[in-house]
Amino acid sequence: MSGSHIRLNQATHEWVIYAPSRRKRPQELQSATVELHDPTECNHCPFCRSIPDPDDPILLEIPGTNGSQWQTRVVHNKYPALSADVTPKRAFSGIYLQLPGYGHHEIVIEHPDHYQNPATMSLQDVRAIVESYRQRYLELMKIPENLFIIIFRNHGKGAGASQRHPHSQIIATPIVPRHYRWREDEAQRYFDEWDHCAYCDMLEFEMGDRHRVVSENEEFLAFVPYAAEVPFEILILPKTHNADFGSITPHQMTAFASILKAVLEKLYLKLGNPDYNYAILTAARYRINQPQLHWYCQIRPRLTTAAGFEMGSGISINPSLPEVDAAFLNGLSGE
Repeated sequence: MSGSHIRLNQATHEWVIYAPSRRKRPQELQSATVELHDPTECNHCPFCRSIPDPDDPILLEIPGTNGSQWQTRVVHNKYPALSADVTPKRAFSGIYLQLPGYGHHEIVIEHPDHYQNPATMSLQDVRAIVESYRQRYLELMKIPENLFIIIFRNHGKGAGASQRHPHSQIIATPIVPRHYRWREDEAQRYFDEWDHCAYCDMLEFEMGDRHRVVSENEEFLAFVPYAAEVPFEILILPKTHNADFGSITPHQMTAFASILKAVLEKLYLKLGNPDYNYAILTAARYRINQPQLHWYCQIRPRLTTAAGFEMGSGISINPSLPEVDAAFLNGLSGE
């Protein structure tokens, strides 16, 4: 099978997506020979176009302000990992299970300005990004074959970004990754033992303890987790228990945009605009109303490289204490 498809590892029960078309992805535009604001970058950037590509339909566009024709746009990824043109029918190849590479892979173009990023945007700009996430998430959840949706952002070459222009991505799959299913199962185990949501308990403790809190508003708390796996890892959790990102209210969208911008701005200023990944992790289909699950945003700067021990054991080695990281981001001594 030469096209995009999904295979199951029978020994670990983990799914692997094979996407040969991704070999055609453009090279990273940012390089050592490119100046920070070299205008020639924009000449080759597919996201800078004021007029849409007629062969690339716009899935969603939020109108711009201050004279801009648009603020955010959502389009199909031209080099998708998955495609909606096939049927996710499982089949065996000998002892192995596979299915065609069904799914949706979309790009959220976050701003008309090639050199912006959420840390430097206005609150209104970041809220438009969150609104784009919500609208596309709800549309994709209308499709029964989509069992799992992840919204994520790769910032910087070291985090896997292939374009400098500010953008994030949304992928919907017909399978639930084992890694995420394990998180759901652990949340279920905690709920069965304590009759509480583990994330709600973490929220309550962190709001009282304060040693790892990085930012807070009426609706959300951002903190370095007690067992952070990498330096300056940050979780943003809604204070209101909810498993489904799609249920976010207009007021909560503004609050989420505010705390997301605040956290990314701290990383930008304190760590010198580091490469990072963030992901919005929400319940898989059929589990959005379950009391043990809680959606959240996870941010992981790319400051260290996992080596052989981490790869072989699955245990992270973090050279930085969470309490020290939080103190540093808050402008304290960290000692």
